[in-house]
Amino acid sequence: MAIAIFLRLGDFMIKAIKKYGQNFLKNKKILENIVSFSGVEENDLIIEIGPGMGALTEYLVKKNSYLLCYEIDERMRNYLKKYENNKVKIIFDDFMKRDINKDVKSISYNKLYVIANIPYYITSPILLKLIESELNFDKIILLVQKEFAERLTAEHGHKEYNAFTLFVDFYYEAKIKFIVSKNDFIPVPNVDSAVIELIKKEENYVENKYFYFQFIKDAFKSKRKTLKNNLSNYDWSKIMNILNDLGYKENVRAEEISKENFKILVNEYNNKF
Repeated sequence: MAIAIFLRLGDFMIKAIKKYGQNFLKNKKILENIVSFSGVEENDLIIEIGPGMGALTEYLVKKNSYLLCYEIDERMRNYLKKYENNKVKIIFDDFMKRDINKDVKSISYNKLYVIANIPYYITSPILLKLIESELNFDKIILLVQKEFAERLTAEHGHKEYNAFTLFVDFYYEAKIKFIVSKNDFIPVPNVDSAVIELIKKEENYVENKYFYFQFIKDAFKSKRKTLKNNLSNYDWSKIMNILNDLGYKENVRAEEISKENFKILVNEYNNKF
């Protein structure tokens, strides 16, 4: 039987809505730490996704930078309106439906940041939207499910290492800053979380990124299969020649190949045609 979780803020009571993935962080020290290492300055712009009742927002506004918040839950209007001023804007809408390029266009900022505690169920789509916007984010700091953080930072041989790991790695260097216990949230989720930092890469050393993305997607199509089986639509003899030079055997699986060697493999495969 589902149990309704109600949160008290001052004289108000509010119910956490499951479909919005609402888990509110109650540990203020963690909020302070998230903001402290961001490096944000006054003329920068922060995008916050899902501010909720403003637990993180309260610390973000102290940076006195531009702040653009997206909140889907209209009930949060009473809690967030106090933060609005000439540098802080709250948009009550679904972030996934917004044209963020258009939203930030009117703001004259130096560097662009994303700092947010985002819902677990929509973490990948949010990150994908940020990347595909092609906005020049200097840094993305997210509080996410621990397993997701491990996936983004995984190296070859790790169980979470996959095509999405390589896709994000193409654009950003990912680091886990610290782990956050599930007991620091209301309501308490089933898993621990992690604060992850994504720093924009200046170069990626891939000659054709669209081919690279398709190649890694195909390479990880089925984790139980070898690379040869997953890449049956490619010229395997050319791939095998490159793999031999890199020190891999014919029965190698995608998760055994390092990030750098995947880039070498794709670049050389393209050059052999």
